[in-house]
Amino acid sequence: MTGNDQDVDELVRRAQTGDPAALGALYDRLAGRVYRYALFRVGNRADAEDLMQRTFLKMIEALPGYRRRGIPFEAWLFRLVRNGVIDHLRSRRTHEPLEMAAALQSGEQGPEQAAELMADVEEIERALRSLTPLQQEVLAYRFMAGLTPREIGLIIGKREGSVRALQFRALQAMRDTLNRNVPGREARGTGIAPERGLEP
Repeated sequence: MTGNDQDVDELVRRAQTGDPAALGALYDRLAGRVYRYALFRVGNRADAEDLMQRTFLKMIEALPGYRRRGIPFEAWLFRLVRNGVIDHLRSRRTHEPLEMAAALQSGEQGPEQAAELMADVEEIERALRSLTPLQQEVLAYRFMAGLTPREIGLIIGKREGSVRALQFRALQAMRDTLNRNVPGREARGTGIAPERGLEP
């Protein structure tokens, strides 16, 4: 168990006794990751915020019965998020534009930089759509939520090695799609590369 796991477990233990400060600390530590994962999956900031709030309400309701049993708390929490995202996507038939560009932009950017960013985001969104739902989910957990391959495996029911292979293939597929869609991109690189040690 890592130090971070121990810190979270201590907050969970205190939260289960009704300590509001511990609940607040869990929210502060995990809300941003939950929101980024939800935004990556649903593509809409308002829906992502709603899913984040619903997830923490469900967490509070289920917390008294939570037991670690070999599953880190973050993995347990992201199972709740995943279920909420699945329900949301089932109820929505049309895909709304990815809104990450607005979240990433800063007030210092001019119109040209903002337009370039939007174009890049649209290219990445198209590349993401070419992935399987499971590949998209693994990338969301890994890069938006910051979960480890082991934690992701516990959520989706796969071995750590399988998760690493899924991530590797997803990033490779995205890189190939971006190279095909943008002439000359392959020569200058996409900036998307698998992590070290992920090659199957």
